[in-house]
Amino acid sequence: MYEKPPFVTPAERTKQLIDASPQEPLSIRHLAEVAHLSTFHLIREFRRHYFVTPHQYLIRASVGRARALLGETDMSVTEICFEVGFESLGSFSHLFKKATGWPPSVYRARSRERLREPRRFIPHCFWVMHHLGSDEPARSSKTLSAN
Repeated sequence: MYEKPPFVTPAERTKQLIDASPQEPLSIRHLAEVAHLSTFHLIREFRRHYFVTPHQYLIRASVGRARALLGETDMSVTEICFEVGFESLGSFSHLFKKATGWPPSVYRARSRERLREPRRFIPHCFWVMHHLGSDEPARSSKTLSAN
């Protein structure tokens, strides 16, 4: 029996295209042509579905890939900037800092420090509650009250 393929909205199709081609420079005009919508209607529909514009989604996706590359590779910040689709190091650094709170070089240093010393980035109460970092079993509340 023939099964009708699921309906894909223009916003979903646009998101799939952005996710499928992370390194290609995509313009809103090109995305609108693929979705068979005007640019303004595409922006409205995308925002209605995902609560961000296609441009904001594209920037978030690029910054996410940059975060992974900064933490996992030794590529320079400039190489990463161009690898994730930005054309200007200045705009990349500005948008990266706006999204993460740190410039790319500081983010890289913190991510490497987090790998070397993970305990510094986990609250002490979590370590105590889950008995991490010590070989002796934690005392229960009954043991503590008996002392």
